[in-house]
Amino acid sequence: MGLISGILMGMIFGISLMAGWRHMMRYRSTKRIAKAADIKVLGALNRDDLKKICGDNYPEWISFPVYEQVKWLNKQLSKLWPFVAEAASAVIKESVEPLLEEYRPPGITSLKFSKLSLGTVAPKIEGIRVQSLKKGQITMDIDLRWGGDPSIILGVEAALVASIPIQLKDLQVFTVIRVIFQLAEEIPCISAVVVALLSEPKPRIDYTLKAVGGSLTAIPGISDMIDDTVDTIVTDMLQWPHRIVVPIGGIPVDTSELDLKPVGKLTVTVVKANDLKNMEMIGKSDPYVVVHIRPLFKVKTKVIDNNLNPVWNQTFDLIAEDRETQALTVEVFDQDIGQDKRLGIAKFRLIELEPGTPKEVNLSLLSSLDTLKVKDKKDRGSCTIKLFYHQFSKEEQLIALEEEKRILEERKRLKEAGVIGSTMDALDGAASLVGSGVGLVGTGIGAGVGLVGTGVGAGVGIVGSGLGAVGSGLSKAGKFMGRTITGHSSKKSGTSTPVNSIQENGGAKPL
Repeated sequence: MGLISGILMGMIFGISLMAGWRHMMRYRSTKRIAKAADIKVLGALNRDDLKKICGDNYPEWISFPVYEQVKWLNKQLSKLWPFVAEAASAVIKESVEPLLEEYRPPGITSLKFSKLSLGTVAPKIEGIRVQSLKKGQITMDIDLRWGGDPSIILGVEAALVASIPIQLKDLQVFTVIRVIFQLAEEIPCISAVVVALLSEPKPRIDYTLKAVGGSLTAIPGISDMIDDTVDTIVTDMLQWPHRIVVPIGGIPVDTSELDLKPVGKLTVTVVKANDLKNMEMIGKSDPYVVVHIRPLFKVKTKVIDNNLNPVWNQTFDLIAEDRETQALTVEVFDQDIGQDKRLGIAKFRLIELEPGTPKEVNLSLLSSLDTLKVKDKKDRGSCTIKLFYHQFSKEEQLIALEEEKRILEERKRLKEAGVIGSTMDALDGAASLVGSGVGLVGTGIGAGVGLVGTGVGAGVGIVGSGLGAVGSGLSKAGKFMGRTITGHSSKKSGTSTPVNSIQENGGAKPL
């Protein structure tokens, strides 16, 4: 009897223990599910939602990281850096040297790498975020910081000055890199990679220049010239919307959809300027205006002698490739012997324009667009311009793209022929990127067109094997690091651009 009762009590105790364990596990599971649901809801809240819930008790230590930390990737990059740096140095030298030559300021006759080594310190990736997941594409933003120890020496030559080695020291880079992976169905599953630097936050490249075995004063303004060259290359080639498209994997792929394309035409009429700063000790400044969206396609007005309130009323057509991020730059210069002086500069964002709606704006001129470099707080006057933005159709896009390539080739030929000292030189109005002779919107482009217009007689163009500079007169001025070519004036149909000369003025940023 005692055995049976013991067995019975044991069974009851065991069953009770199992039922209690099962109840406890169900309770814990229910709690975990409810907590997970609460955490999911909290995870969907943003900073403003939490502030509404918490009120004045909102804890300051709560943060919302935009970028995901990738410490593991930094560790691997540090190990791989000696091999990456060696390969990257060769690639950078091969790809950047042509850009240095293309964007070389007129005051410099040669700009090349004498030595290039990326050093032993690897860049640090602060974080990565996936920006968007489109069909066939992955877009990522990489927050990059690099305070390395590279050894970079530039060989700089200028007119009447022997080659001076200039070292870039204390190089620091702060930027966000946008990487777009174009996916494919075949291994390695990526057909192309698009790389660009985001414009916001603005890429920051800090360094100091030191002349090796010489003095920077041997070439007046060399520091500013190199700074401008670096800034222009970054802005015009690497900063979004500009990008580098790299096909990979050996798979034939059409990357035309990834390339930057013209999206519209901006018609700019430089009307006048008021109360310009006088840079002359005797008389008044001789102002002219340089306008551009991309530095490679600068155009300029005629020079108004001895006038601080000049009126130009000249019209130019420029190509826009991204209305949301690009801006029109307006620079006013004083023509001078040897080196033109900047009277002021201003920018106007294209996003502020409505397609098909004309707009007149009065821009206040600054000494520099970089507020940290603005030392002179005095008023520099203003410049009045009229703007009209036309959105391209697909057909006009293709035409504009071909014409843009043609203009770049013509600029290179003009440079090789010695007509201009650099592809960065500003051309006069008749050499606008998109002129009425080109007819992007209207009559179309005729085959065999020169730089702008229907032949040699409209602007400066190279047609066939001959070099045509407008007019029959060719005069060379003995300016230091520069020359001037002048000819008869002519007008483009539909525009008021009466001067067809090309001027090169050493030392001035746009010339």
